[in-house]
Amino acid sequence: MRTQARRLIMSCCIVAAAASAHAAGTVDVSFVDAARFADAGTSPSAQQANLRTIASYLQALGERHLAAAQVLKIEVLDVDLGGHVKFLRRRVDDARVAKGMADWPRINVRYSLQTDGKVMRSGEESIGDMNYLGHVASYHTMDPLRHEKQMLERWFKSRFVEQRTPTD
Repeated sequence: MRTQARRLIMSCCIVAAAASAHAAGTVDVSFVDAARFADAGTSPSAQQANLRTIASYLQALGERHLAAAQVLKIEVLDVDLGGHVKFLRRRVDDARVAKGMADWPRINVRYSLQTDGKVMRSGEESIGDMNYLGHVASYHTMDPLRHEKQMLERWFKSRFVEQRTPTD
């Protein structure tokens, strides 16, 4: 019994060491003049929470998909969350209603991807998803930024993952 426990502990240590030995790329996210964003939230606290969520999500994508020597710098220039806010009289929280019309999510960014300090790709883009309600849900339906996350993931993979060659 003790031998099995030791083997299990050793296996876990080896797996943990291998996982920590694989250093992932990093994503540095900054927000340019966030007070002027089209719609990042209905209140200053909601806006801060949404922007923190967007930043941490982009950083997580970098950890998952970028090579160890890569640094992606993203400046978020504008955020317009999907749906429209419906103000409710009797509730403290407002509801975001998504109808799939002209209310799709949009995020404008400027980015620079560096590998070992050399700029490999840079640009400025408006990321949007006009068909955001038509996708199969890959995020929990209770996640208030599920449409924005799905949109950012598709953009991230198309720009920085699928374009890489096997030798990258």
